[in-house]
Amino acid sequence: MTVVPPAAGEPRRPEGPRDPGDAWVVADTGERYWGRFGAAGLLAYDAARGILLQHRVSWSHFGGTWGLPGGALHEDESAIGGAIREAQEEAGVPDGAVRPLFTSVLDLGIWSYTTVVADVVDPFDPVISDPESVALEWVPLDAVDGRPLHPGFAAAWPVLRQQLAERPVLVVDAANVVGSVPDGWWKDRAGAASRLRSRLEGLAVPAGALELGGDVWFPAVSLVVEGQARGIEAGSGGVSVVEAEGAGDDAIVAEVERRIADGRTVVAVTSDRELQERVARAGAARVRSAGWLRGLLENRG
Repeated sequence: MTVVPPAAGEPRRPEGPRDPGDAWVVADTGERYWGRFGAAGLLAYDAARGILLQHRVSWSHFGGTWGLPGGALHEDESAIGGAIREAQEEAGVPDGAVRPLFTSVLDLGIWSYTTVVADVVDPFDPVISDPESVALEWVPLDAVDGRPLHPGFAAAWPVLRQQLAERPVLVVDAANVVGSVPDGWWKDRAGAASRLRSRLEGLAVPAGALELGGDVWFPAVSLVVEGQARGIEAGSGGVSVVEAEGAGDDAIVAEVERRIADGRTVVAVTSDRELQERVARAGAARVRSAGWLRGLLENRG
């Protein structure tokens, strides 16, 4: 493997590298990949318009094809951060316009590419903001295969499209999770529920833990609260707070049924055995314990 920075005057970086990551990684067999520290791209999905594709300028790698806005990662930059930064630079994606759904990683050993799949939460019109794009378009899912696609994206697209249909949501029994650790929660039930809500915002879950493909998922969360925990502030970062009007268990089952009706893949989180049986009968795809969720939160730090 060799690392070859672009020379000044190359169209990709006409003044030479602007970051140490701006370099070609060349395999012993001669194939070259852009990004000394790997690369990432953003697959932004708008349910009304499709996915955002970039028509690549002719002088770029596989020029003339359609692919995702993206590029080389900076040193120590996260794949999500890099994908969004590159999409902002190349397509004018506004801050806060997308929310990550999952990541998918192609790891070749000497180089890796991360596809960051994200839902558009604030619709926007893309803007060509650098010389690497001929056009930027929202392309309906059924029309993507009709474009001449970048070979890497063409190979990944069938699986990515299938995974786009997966919409995991955790329906969390807040009282059960909070009560699973004797940390004084009973002195301030609302405060304990609020702390749990905050820790769940932006939760990243390994794909294997959800029995899904890809690498890491960022599922939506329905946090069901009851009794003295009601009245806490609404969530953000993918977390919705659902207040039980009556029995908490009934509200959890109702939320499982509502989410399934919305086409979601529901993972119910409770250690209550009777409730586990009820949510399974209601159609939850998977049932996990409070300890399972605690483990995810502890690993998150």
